[in-house]
Amino acid sequence: MSVTRIVGLVLVAVGIVALLWGGVFWTDRDTVVDAGPLQIQTENTEGFAVPPVLGGIALVAGIIMVLIPSRRRV
Repeated sequence: MSVTRIVGLVLVAVGIVALLWGGVFWTDRDTVVDAGPLQIQTENTEGFAVPPVLGGIALVAGIIMVLIPSRRRV
């Protein structure tokens, strides 16, 4: 498998994630108070949003890179 196809597959995966979820997000939990049986925690959702246009561009570019035949030197 050539490097071009691997990069194409990565772009396809990134494009699908960007279109389905709108980016990559995760939840960060921190314990504020831990006094015996009493625990108070906070939840913060963090991440970064990817515009759907960029996700579509990444998806199309990845498909093109996967489908274009590799050129071999003679």
